[in-house]
Amino acid sequence: MLDSEIENHYHFATMKMKTLADLAPTEKGCIQSITGADGLSQRLSELGFTPGQPVQVVRFAPLGDPMQIRIRGFSLALRRAEARRVVLDSTG
Repeated sequence: MLDSEIENHYHFATMKMKTLADLAPTEKGCIQSITGADGLSQRLSELGFTPGQPVQVVRFAPLGDPMQIRIRGFSLALRRAEARRVVLDSTG
């Protein structure tokens, strides 16, 4: 059992998914999915964070958190921890 846990950890470590939190200001991406199955994931979906939707980082607050996001023609602020839930397509 320990071997499979180590193998799973290795695969997750090498398969780093690009998230919204990884983008720099003015960078754009396309949403692939929202991770998690809690209220935050549901709320992000309700705000328009749906698969295939383009999203752009506008800027970061002076200390780096929160970040301003542009999606569906409006802007909103997200903490980086929340933005890590938004997985982007690897094709960008």
